[in-house]
Amino acid sequence: MGITSSTKKINIDRIDCEGTLKVTLGLSAAPDITENPTDIVLILDRSGSMAGSPLANMKAGAKTFIDIIEKSTDGVEDGVIGSGSRIGIVSFASTATQNTQLITSVADLKTAIDGLNAGGLTNHEDAFVKALELFDPNSQNARVLVMFTDGKTTTGGNPNTITTQAKNAGVIIYCIGLIGDDGIDVNTLNGWASDPASSYVLVTPDDADLEELFAELAANISNPGATNIVIDEVINSDFSILSVNPPDKGSAMIMNPTTIQWKISELGVTENEGATLEFFIRHIAQTSGEKFVNESITYTDNEGNNVVFPDPSVFVNCDIVVKPEECPIPVDFTIEGCEDSVVVDLGDTYLQSLGRIVQLDVTIKNVCPNKRVALAAILTEVDLNGMEHQRGMKTVTIPAHEAPTCRDVLVKCIKFVLPDDLDPDLDSRDTLCNPRKFKARFIANNIDTDYACCESNIVITR
Repeated sequence: MGITSSTKKINIDRIDCEGTLKVTLGLSAAPDITENPTDIVLILDRSGSMAGSPLANMKAGAKTFIDIIEKSTDGVEDGVIGSGSRIGIVSFASTATQNTQLITSVADLKTAIDGLNAGGLTNHEDAFVKALELFDPNSQNARVLVMFTDGKTTTGGNPNTITTQAKNAGVIIYCIGLIGDDGIDVNTLNGWASDPASSYVLVTPDDADLEELFAELAANISNPGATNIVIDEVINSDFSILSVNPPDKGSAMIMNPTTIQWKISELGVTENEGATLEFFIRHIAQTSGEKFVNESITYTDNEGNNVVFPDPSVFVNCDIVVKPEECPIPVDFTIEGCEDSVVVDLGDTYLQSLGRIVQLDVTIKNVCPNKRVALAAILTEVDLNGMEHQRGMKTVTIPAHEAPTCRDVLVKCIKFVLPDDLDPDLDSRDTLCNPRKFKARFIANNIDTDYACCESNIVITR
């Protein structure tokens, strides 16, 4: 059956500007149909909109599908589906009919298909119900449904619950869609089909393509696992690969900061198998927004399986951060062994006293592009009698930003030094480092403005 699913997931949908996330690639494959007997039910739309060439081409496609499966099961065209696999036919219009049970006779299957006539409405729910009834719950065979339809549901209920329960029970569902007179809802087919939909849903606007689509699907179902798999993942250049965990199958290598390669010698050749790879990436750009993780991801194997991975995205939040004061630069020094004392000249430092350092952050709301902002921070201390005492003012010029719209600007680390000898109530306290109360105020205004005063030249003449 070749590759049966391919997934790509991330562990979080929002990160900060320098945030990290885990990416998980998943792949599963099943062995050749000769070693993995499979029960397949073809569910064929014979509603009124199928009259004419759509019905004829659908019949040709379904019979080609049967021929490919028949040959792949035992390597010969003897009119009998071999190796324990079987095919059944269910057709539907206003209601569904089990045209055959699960059988191995190619002639009987084709006779049932040739006997289909177009007419009536479109009842997908009854079609899925009748198809699932053909499966033997005691059989160990793999179970596959192939739904062909040319339109939307026009009678009967919504089959979503039925298809979800079937997939949860291990049934693989493929969908072939023909865009007929009343159109077709591709999202509906995606919901019915197994994941990822890109590997299990085929759609065409031209009924002349149906035989080719049925043939492609039959080849996919009968393929033998996958060998010499190579997956090359290139992530978005706004991210960088941090590390990769050893995969449970094969080997993975970081080729460069944005490229990882995963190789698997074989998967699903003798039994149904899955493989996963986990790696971690960090956002390194300075722009916000919804960002796709992939730049590209390519898959190759010896069997020519067509594999498409999902393309997840994450929302990145990069606030504009201004740090008007940097932390002091440390001076490094070393004390050698067996030295009783050491003298180190650490250079100059600013005069400080015992006390506290208050560090204030503030967000300036709705700063428009290309506008510098003047910000003032005013700090006062409140004594036991409620009187305020000045403790300092700092003014900062906030650089203009170039974002396309007005943005909030986060200003961080505005520092005030508050020695304990400034404590207005120090004389009434027993010790230093007692609680002290403060009030902080901020004032901000745009520096750059389009406003200009009206000017007039007045000339006085005699």
